[in-house]
Amino acid sequence: MSETTASSALAGLDPALNAPKRLAIMAVLASSSSTDFGFLREHLQVSDSDLSKQTAALEQAGYLTVHKSGRGRGGVTSYQATKAGRAAYKRHRDTLRALLG
Repeated sequence: MSETTASSALAGLDPALNAPKRLAIMAVLASSSSTDFGFLREHLQVSDSDLSKQTAALEQAGYLTVHKSGRGRGGVTSYQATKAGRAAYKRHRDTLRALLG
């Protein structure tokens, strides 16, 4: 395989989604209308700080929106994939599938 062919085969991979935790977050969000912090934390088995860091990176990339309701201990943080986030996830997933055969 030439370097040009390899480069084009990798073109659909999104650097923001190369991190396994971010990819997993987007996989969950792509299949739901909205997902709360607690569910993601338990489902992915990550710490609060790690989940916050990963979701902040995805928010900065424009791939998810954050919604907060309430304050303090009773507050709920939920996430929703943006249209751009869903498209990036689909492109990344499809590229991985093509590479893996």
